[in-house]
Amino acid sequence: MSLAAETREAVGARPFLRDALRAGLVNHSAAATWLAERADLDGEPDAIAAALRRFREDLPPYETDARTASVTMRGGVDVVEDAAAGDAGDEADDRDGDAAGDVPLLRVGDAAVVDGGDRTAVLATGDVDAAALASALGRLAAADVGIAAAAVAGDALVCVVPRRDGASAVRVVEAALDAVPVDGA
Repeated sequence: MSLAAETREAVGARPFLRDALRAGLVNHSAAATWLAERADLDGEPDAIAAALRRFREDLPPYETDARTASVTMRGGVDVVEDAAAGDAGDEADDRDGDAAGDVPLLRVGDAAVVDGGDRTAVLATGDVDAAALASALGRLAAADVGIAAAAVAGDALVCVVPRRDGASAVRVVEAALDAVPVDGA
């Protein structure tokens, strides 16, 4: 494999670097040195920097798109991980959702987000998808907000955060939805 191909592969394994290249924010020499050390590229940093510059020319520009979604929070939830969480949701489904509190807000395997805890769920409904979730998670991490659970399905996105971070998490998710990166590739 050529050094250019290895460099592209190394960048592909590091989405943050790909985004920074697309946005034109990269010091190519510094990035080349960093990749040479961490990605074990077999080449001189100057050659890697040249490969990065050529690769940058082939990438679409970094762009964002605003999403239309309503963001709310729901306090008093928790994440439980046992078979009972899955059973509670099945029973609620059998009752056609008679008691909305019995239906988990989110369920993945045997884990579920249910009422009765000390966390807050941030809910966004509307124009959401995996890219919107990735944007929200990245911004929440940058704001040092811990995430206990997160998912997106259909027109709903949910992030479960510590109670004390609920209000700021709503603002962070709203901001994330105002500028969701567009892949363009």
